[in-house]
Amino acid sequence: MYTHLRSAALAVAAVTLAATLAACGDAKEAGEGKEPAPSGKKNGSLTIGLLLPENQTARYENFDQPLIEKKIKELCSECKVLYANAKQEASTQEQQVDTMITKKVDALILDAVDFKSIANSVRKADKAGIPVIAYDRLARGPIKGYTSFDNEQVGRVQGEALLKALGDRAKQGQIVMMNGDKGDPNAADFKKGAHSALDGKVTIGKEYDTVGWKPEEANRNAKGAITSLGKENIVGFYSANDGMAGGIVTAIRAAKFSEMPPVTGQDAELAGVQRIISGEQYMSVYKPYVPEADAAAKMAVAAARGEDVSTVAKDRVDSATTKDIPSVVIAPVALTRTNILDTVVKDGLYTLDEICTPKYRAACEELGLK
Repeated sequence: MYTHLRSAALAVAAVTLAATLAACGDAKEAGEGKEPAPSGKKNGSLTIGLLLPENQTARYENFDQPLIEKKIKELCSECKVLYANAKQEASTQEQQVDTMITKKVDALILDAVDFKSIANSVRKADKAGIPVIAYDRLARGPIKGYTSFDNEQVGRVQGEALLKALGDRAKQGQIVMMNGDKGDPNAADFKKGAHSALDGKVTIGKEYDTVGWKPEEANRNAKGAITSLGKENIVGFYSANDGMAGGIVTAIRAAKFSEMPPVTGQDAELAGVQRIISGEQYMSVYKPYVPEADAAAKMAVAAARGEDVSTVAKDRVDSATTKDIPSVVIAPVALTRTNILDTVVKDGLYTLDEICTPKYRAACEELGLK
């Protein structure tokens, strides 16, 4: 855990999301979430369930979990948090929802492994009187609240940064796109946003959807792309997150490129920040976790108490099954070598001592990170 996060203070403006996911499902599903709120309000001790999707990405257990738990305790000192991680197994997460129902939690914060298959579990929780707050990924079913980032904008930020890094080389070769897991609705948004920036401006030689967001699969796919296209013909790599960027960078090193092609990322993982400093990764997308975690905690506690989450969430989004979901949507930030001090360091995500280990000290000094 990063104890210095206790002092992190952020002022991040929520942006209005006018995004409607592709409509599907029957008429019954389209009306989900419209039941009247329970009239009785709960006070005193509450139990909030927290289900996160995986531990391949460092953010979930290093940041999301402790930040959410910290905020819940601030809002409700008597509240208890029950936590479980599905480790990228959708069936495991469905069982975890059942366990939360059996334990009669008062509200559930859910970051879905698979946003479609979890819908039935969300319905079961709703029927049991347990409001579900979707965290980071918009699960289907009768969701009572949602918080995340403007995910198409994340993809656009990545694509635009890659174009900036490529400059005149954008038309001189091909890029490889490493998208996220198809079961994650955010992955489709990142992909859509990236294509909106890149299409017509670069040649996409190979494109992959990466099961489980696994760095090792990204590494395999990158190796395959390098073999297929030829390293001399590849000018850049779009990577949807930092974990996969690490796998890609390893493949680039092994192929001994004459010049390091720009690689994108997301999540501002410590290893990603260090690769940016060393020049092995061009950028990441910094998504401030504190406002997202705070919004989820506030909505969950309000919902558990039988209060209207709209007092916390002023935006609205639609899923394929539920309309007008109260939401808090947060703007992403492009992280490069130029703004490390003003973002992840200033906001307390990492200290310079954590970033500038002996391996990266010279690079840090070159950037004035002292």
